[in-house]
Amino acid sequence: MPEPLLEQHAEALRLFGSRVRAVAPGQWGLPTPCAEWTVRDLVNHVTAEQLWVPPLVTEGCTVAEVGDRFAGDILGDDPAAAWDRAARAAHTAFASPWALERIVSLSYGPSKAAAYCAELTADCVVHAWDLARAVGADDRLPAGLVRFALDEITPYADGLAAAGMYGPPLVPPPGADDQTRLLALTGRAA
Repeated sequence: MPEPLLEQHAEALRLFGSRVRAVAPGQWGLPTPCAEWTVRDLVNHVTAEQLWVPPLVTEGCTVAEVGDRFAGDILGDDPAAAWDRAARAAHTAFASPWALERIVSLSYGPSKAAAYCAELTADCVVHAWDLARAVGADDRLPAGLVRFALDEITPYADGLAAAGMYGPPLVPPPGADDQTRLLALTGRAA
């Protein structure tokens, strides 16, 4: 039976990939809800996050050992293909035997690979909304992924905002649905 976390990760990767493929040729320079990031910057960021997974999870590298291997523009002439390769490699790394049980060395210290996978899954969900919003695509997110991301981010949302990873949390309107609450938690107005 497949690991539920791996299923969520795969679904989040597919979601973000569908948003990448929705970007029209003239839209790569558009602004996004992420301060100071264009569409290309956003896709580059999320793609680079996936490229970090194999060295950290399957090779046992530290952040220092990986160094600046994934710095700069890693999208090349075909951002969708670059995304697909990175997403496939990340998922393969997390799905390898016992991978989720490993301890990985992250910028903030050692962590279980399962926690790292959950963090990247939630990040993909939020950034899928950012990307859709930037290019005028459908910005509705799957309910299961929204619930997963909300559960994942809620315990440390203030820390993410303090670290500059997301904007300061907003107060959602009364009776807000889960997607609106997730967006507010990450400093985004629906």
